[in-house]
Amino acid sequence: MQSHEYRVIPAPRRGVKIKGARTPEDRFARAVEGEMNRMALDGWEFVRSDTLPCEQKAGWFSKPTTVFQTLLVFRRSKVEEATVPVGAAMPPPLAHATMPPAVPPLADLSAPARSLGLPDLQPAAAPAPSAPPHLALVEPPRAAESRHAAE
Repeated sequence: MQSHEYRVIPAPRRGVKIKGARTPEDRFARAVEGEMNRMALDGWEFVRSDTLPCEQKAGWFSKPTTVFQTLLVFRRSKVEEATVPVGAAMPPPLAHATMPPAVPPLADLSAPARSLGLPDLQPAAAPAPSAPPHLALVEPPRAAESRHAAE
């Protein structure tokens, strides 16, 4: 079933100055035409124009008066989201699927460093839960570095 949503806007009260529109009727028609075209750009279809009574008060101590408002009614089709059953959301697994081959472990890179007398490179320890992530990558100074700084 197709459903619609509606939008109601006030009709223009006065005409607009446009080249070629000389009479007040032409100017008013162009103002209404402009509103209808503006709404059509957003997908709204003109349905009808209604004139409805509206009660208004002019001041604190005055009686309410009835004023008639002219409204333009537009509609457009609602876009309904497709509903998918829970079981149909995932395709069935493949019967003969295989895992990709395991990646071979990396070679020990600390052996050349030891032959040159450099300290072993250790991966950084996991940061403390309260430490900010940008400080977790900074390693504390080692004893070998502080010895070189003293020389």
